[in-house]
Amino acid sequence: METGVDEVGRGAIFGVVVAGAVTIPDHQFDYLKSMGVKDSKKLSPNQRAKLDRVIRAVADCGIGLATVAEIEELNILNASLLAMERAIAQLNTFPAHCFIDGNQRLKFQEIPMIPHTTVIKGDSIYLSIAAASIIAKVWRDRLITELAQEYPKYDLARNKGYATQRHRDALSIYGITNLHRQSFCTNFLAAK
Repeated sequence: METGVDEVGRGAIFGVVVAGAVTIPDHQFDYLKSMGVKDSKKLSPNQRAKLDRVIRAVADCGIGLATVAEIEELNILNASLLAMERAIAQLNTFPAHCFIDGNQRLKFQEIPMIPHTTVIKGDSIYLSIAAASIIAKVWRDRLITELAQEYPKYDLARNKGYATQRHRDALSIYGITNLHRQSFCTNFLAAK
């Protein structure tokens, strides 16, 4: 078995940061590879949605998040690490070891210490990290698409909370909502 952890939404200016944790049983590796599991950034939204279902059917999956308030309080890096811990805590079986995407070690604020290895560009190296990137991306994109109905002026269904030109223009016109990351947006608006 191999457990991988990855986060999405770190560079967004709106919404939560989300992490996925996936433990793949040894006998499912070849199947997931054959289905096309790879770094979520290299897949279309439809491919990710299909693979999300495939991964969830054969692997142990957990989703964790850190709120906008936690991002503001802790900073985005520490909030991302907290979301990763929360994703691991949602797994049905606590892993003996995890592969973490990136170069930052977990701080173990909310879960017991576990051995882990950080891997730069891990979503291109470890199947479990790639799977975690997919389930986290699908989960966060669905959430932001739902929130787009409440905040229609910010083009969230298309930009998923990232700072596209239309999103930045809307910020200038309509201001910051309670789900915008204030420190990110304030810096952007001050630069204008």
